[in-house]
Amino acid sequence: MDDPNTHVNSFPKMLEATAPLDPIVTAVVHPCDTNSLTGAIAARDKGLITPILVGPPDRIHAAAIDAALSLDGLEILPSQHSHDSAALAVGLVHKGRAQALMKGALHTDEVMSAVVHKTNGLRTERRMTHVFVLDVPRYPKPLLISDAAINIFPDLMTKADIVQNAIELAHAIGVDAPKVAILSALETIYPKIPSTVEAAALCKMADRGQITGGLLDGPLAFDNAVSKKAAEAKGIKSDVAGDADILIAPDLEAGNMIAKQLMYLAGASSAGLVLGARVPIMLTSRADGTLSRLVSAALAQLLVHERLGKDLM
Repeated sequence: MDDPNTHVNSFPKMLEATAPLDPIVTAVVHPCDTNSLTGAIAARDKGLITPILVGPPDRIHAAAIDAALSLDGLEILPSQHSHDSAALAVGLVHKGRAQALMKGALHTDEVMSAVVHKTNGLRTERRMTHVFVLDVPRYPKPLLISDAAINIFPDLMTKADIVQNAIELAHAIGVDAPKVAILSALETIYPKIPSTVEAAALCKMADRGQITGGLLDGPLAFDNAVSKKAAEAKGIKSDVAGDADILIAPDLEAGNMIAKQLMYLAGASSAGLVLGARVPIMLTSRADGTLSRLVSAALAQLLVHERLGKDLM
């Protein structure tokens, strides 16, 4: 964040990167308001997704009328209510009909309760985690922040999955060796602050191959992670300090505050995904605008095609 003149608008570049890719079939869960329906159709029009709208048809049609949108050519899977919408959307994944989920006009808990269901959900061996992707005007590249939405007080092994999921998403957006800063309140190991000890353990896990694909360092305070000047002033010699691609927060409260402060005080644009399930989940807020929904769809599309490419190797 030392030189705002080096900033490159990363969200348009992410959308451009999807141009040669086929759209991914996406179950849009309960798109019963104008924001969620507009976002889904805009993502369809950009070639990011092929939506299947899951919800009460009368409410979906009412939202389309309010937003002056045409539903011609769109498949609607009828549901009774929001919980039913979430369960039916997850069922589309099990049937092989959907490659991703997009949250509509319902609470996050309603979507995630269907996703994490022990028998009918979309669990994998990896913990489910949320990654914010931010385009910060005073930072020269996309900044990924995790976890700020799902895991409240993650333990060490959960943090390992948080890191690995974020690295996988960074690879999908074209960052071959993402630099991962494990955040705490200071940059030295101090047993009275457990997050400093866990940061050191995560770095050693990466050394031993338990976390792969990225370059980890920590503990690092926020300023040291994003500012080379701050890192140099404190004598920190690190390839990650001052140049992080990924910020791993010590807990959900810290991660959420970091992300929201960058959005509302630094003017950052945001998108995000839930990872660690069988398919990526676009978990946008009901208040998010169309750009956030488009970029979240682009992230999901890039990730799905990254995984498909690996499966073919």
